[in-house]
Amino acid sequence: MLSRVVGFGSALVLVATLVSANFVSAQAPAAKPAGASSGQVFRAKQVIGSQVNIEGDASVGTVDDIVLDDHGNVDYLIVINADNKLVTVPWDAAAFNIEKRIATVRIAPKVYQQIPTYTTEQYPTFAAPTYRTQIYKYYGITPGAERRAVRRGAVITTP
Repeated sequence: MLSRVVGFGSALVLVATLVSANFVSAQAPAAKPAGASSGQVFRAKQVIGSQVNIEGDASVGTVDDIVLDDHGNVDYLIVINADNKLVTVPWDAAAFNIEKRIATVRIAPKVYQQIPTYTTEQYPTFAAPTYRTQIYKYYGITPGAERRAVRRGAVITTP
């Protein structure tokens, strides 16, 4: 989690990192070195503004922002609803259809309504372990260093 304000130049580097390292898409793949993942890339601006749907194809808002962890990995989507309230969605809980600009989250409407909302004046502490655990629980997924390492492309071996 970034805890300080970054300058314009740093922000551009941050966006370049996002674009080059964290997204998967349906665009034509570029040539990949041997051993590279088969994922394709898409840009942050293709995600921001996407409609967010939950179970039953119910629209709950649009992607307003993206939150990165302290390693530069995409951690959360910030969804803004019709009442200008914000909801945190773990990146791993969303599936994207970039052509239609839709993010689908597998969560029941009743459960989604229970997730705490906030405003731009009072953001939560995204990196706090209690917040992370609470938010991930709503979506039925578990946060953890191993899962994040796999997402970054690390090889995990189990004894």
